[in-house]
Amino acid sequence: MKPVIVVHGGAGRIFKEQEKACRSGVVRAVLRGYGILKRGGTALDAVEEAVRSMEDDPHFNAGCGSVLNEKGEVEMDAIIMDGKNLASGAVSAVKCVANPIKIARLVMEKTKHVLLTDQGAHLFAQAMGVPEIPEEKLITERSQERWKKNLEPDSNPEEFQKFENASVLIDT
Repeated sequence: MKPVIVVHGGAGRIFKEQEKACRSGVVRAVLRGYGILKRGGTALDAVEEAVRSMEDDPHFNAGCGSVLNEKGEVEMDAIIMDGKNLASGAVSAVKCVANPIKIARLVMEKTKHVLLTDQGAHLFAQAMGVPEIPEEKLITERSQERWKKNLEPDSNPEEFQKFENASVLIDT
């Protein structure tokens, strides 16, 4: 059976000047995930790699480029699921990591839990050797501008889109 991978780059508005970079980022994520499948890798490996690609791309709002919370901080969420056995792992409100999808997968594979959040997720990531990065490396000019705009008295509070993460569907 020929492997198939489907990637979407989030649920936020893409402005005309960002369209080309976002499209390139999605294609890059697809190719990285598909490459793993073509080499005989697992669907989980492909999913993690495709999501990592988008978390590392500042044009998306997962990982580097995340939407900032009300305090101007990066808090990220990620979830991964194994379709074969329906196991899943998730993290929420994680800070100072480049790839929350990695921690979500570790939650699925190394614990009996489904979700770890905030300090629990942080302590678990440290115990698993997931490297920390300074928060500033995750904040882009675009995310700061968006956050400042949301502080204006007439702004639309719905612009705080905490659940605007990338997701991936794999069919192998």
